[in-house]
Formats: sequence, structure tokens, C-alpha cells
Amino acid sequence: MRIGYLINTYPRPSHSFIRREIAALESEGLEIHRFAMRGDGGALSDLADLAEHARTERVLEAGAARLLADLAGRGAASPAQFAAALRLARRRARAGEGSLARQLIYLAEGARVACRARALGLAHVHAHFGTNSARVAAYARLLGGPRFSFTVHGPEEFDNPQALDLGGKLALAEFCVAVSSYGRSQLCRWAAPGDWDKVHVVHCGLDLARWAEPRPLPAGPFHMVAVGRFAEQKGFGLLIRAFALAWRRNPALRLSLVGDGELRPQVESLIAAEGMGKAVRLLGWQDEAGVRAAMDAAHALVTPSFAEGLPVVIMEAMACARPVIATYIAGIPELVRPGLEGWLVPAGDAAALAETMLQAAEAAPEALAAMGARARARVTERHDIRESARRLAALFSRATG
Repeated sequence: MRIGYLINTYPRPSHSFIRREIAALESEGLEIHRFAMRGDGGALSDLADLAEHARTERVLEAGAARLLADLAGRGAASPAQFAAALRLARRRARAGEGSLARQLIYLAEGARVACRARALGLAHVHAHFGTNSARVAAYARLLGGPRFSFTVHGPEEFDNPQALDLGGKLALAEFCVAVSSYGRSQLCRWAAPGDWDKVHVVHCGLDLARWAEPRPLPAGPFHMVAVGRFAEQKGFGLLIRAFALAWRRNPALRLSLVGDGELRPQVESLIAAEGMGKAVRLLGWQDEAGVRAAMDAAHALVTPSFAEGLPVVIMEAMACARPVIATYIAGIPELVRPGLEGWLVPAGDAAALAETMLQAAEAAPEALAAMGARARARVTERHDIRESARRLAALFSRATG
């Protein structure tokens, strides 16, 4: 079976979960053609990401003339379908899903994907994220391309579900994947009840063969690591405030931050204002090996997010047998159970997060190790990428008849 995978910008350093999913599907015997609207090669350093970049067809690199020619060709081949797609573009522009000009660009991209899918003999197209990639896949279908499906991760899709028309995209799709039960519930909010059975929960997964026997917890003062983009939804500013509260009571505490982003100056300013330069380390972006090394050097992962889907970084920390301190939001409670694999705190509550950090630091090494062992067992049971790929392959097979 030949399947197209469609992502807006791919690969990115934060998209390793998509790369793993594609590799696992290929190991199941599927042929995957990668489509991206655009690339971001300059931001890539991981060798696996660079190899994926080389394997990906970037739609916009075909050029405006080619896209317009494909659009005209699809219009001539099926005027009725073209008219329906154009009406949809106008409706979506009026509803706020981008301007009409932007919808027409998506329409041209959809025509290009439809033409390429026909030329490549693709049986199905699967888009990641319920944003413009799913819209392009829908236009491709309306313009004579293959049936499509899409995966919704959150939180961005759930911030503006009506403008993104998640229910409308689901109505046109064969099925939709949510990465957590929470995600499925949010899709059902905006979908017609008749489409609810189209929504399936398939977890993101890890290639557990790459996560060998975990390293023991390190010696020394209690050390936490946080991994993610320095963006508003991730709560890094609140993390620094909470850590400052805990650090003033226990100056031995240490924190490492893996990541970067638009809020880095704010994070640096908060660290400096609290005089915590020696207690908090900024490690910048790291490849998969660097993230693994940072987790191995820590006693626990801390995830202070304000909004999430189901963070892959939590799965990675659990595979490293590290307990997790996280906020009680979205799909996180489906994975981390308080008192078993870690601690959950209310989102946005710096004082509660600080108290939990201190509680974790006071836990006996044996208790932390037992939490880590349960965390590893839980992620192994629930987030094996091979099982996720088998479930996706079954959905693709059903969708293509």
C-alpha cells in the first residue's frame, strides 16, 4: 500500500515523533511518500532529520507556475469538483480560516498534491495536524485526489477549533486520529455526532529498541530537567518563578532547560533577576542523543505547561525511568498517575509547583527509583511505536477498502 504523508513544514527538530511513525509504518510494509508545503533545512542538525529532509517532496518548491497549471488542469478535468472546492474556499475565508488569498493558495497546493498522488499511485493521504495541512489534503480530495485522514495533536488545534473547521474537515475525511482520549473528546465537541465514530485514539509512540536499559538515577543534589520550546503554552516563565520559590528554601536544587524559542530573553531575565545563574542551566536545542543525556543526568522531568496535547517528552523521560512532575491538563493524566509515575499539579500555580519540587527532592532515592521503574513499564505498555503503526496501518487499509 502506498500512502502519502502531508505536513506543513517537515521535518522540524520537534517532529521526531512523525519521523518515528513513518519509519514504523515502513517497517510494516507500507510505502510512504512524504509531502511538506515547505522545509526548514537550515534549522536541522540531527542526521536523521537531515536524511528525512532529503526524502521529502516540498510542494511549494514546484513554483507558482506549476501549482497554477495543476490547479487549472484539475479544474478542466472536473469542473463540478473544482467549483465545489472553490465554494468551500470562499466559505472558509468568510469564516475566518485565513484570507481568501490564503485559501486559494491552499487550493493550489491541494491541486498539486492531487496530481502528484495520482502520478505516484498513492492510495491515501494522511495529514499531521488539523491546521492547513488537513485543509490542503481536503482540497486535494475534492480535486480528484485520494481519500484522506489526519492526526490532531493539540493544543493549537483546540485553541480555535471553529475557525479551523475541525468538524468540517472530519466530515470530509475518512477518519481522524487523536493522540489521547482528551483529544478525542475535543474533536467530538466540534464534530457532528454522526462523525464521532470516525475519531480513533492512536498514541504517539517511541521506538523502544532505541531506549536501552535506563541509567540509574544520578548521585548528588536533586536535579530536574525541562524540555520544550520557550513558547507561551509551555509555561517556562512560571517554571522559573516556581523554581525560585523552591530554591530559596533548598539552595541545593538544580534545573536544566533543554530548548529555545521566542521567550528565551524573558526566561534569561527571570533567572538573572533571581540570582540563579549557577542553579539553572540553559542547554539550548539538543538532538535526540542530547535530550537523552540531559534526562540521564536528572532525577526527574518537570513539565509546567499551560496547554498540551500529550507530550512526547514525557514518554521519553518515562522510558529513561525518570519520574515526572507535570501539570494536570489535557492528556497528561492519562499517562502520569499521581503517586505512581510522578506528581501532577494545577496548571499556572507556581506555589503548588514549588511545593511539589521540594517534595520530590525530599523523596528517598529508592522511592524515586520505584517511580521511575513504574514510569518505564507504563510507557512500554502504552506507547510502543510498533503497536501504534499497526493500528494506523489497519485504519489505512480499512479506508482504502
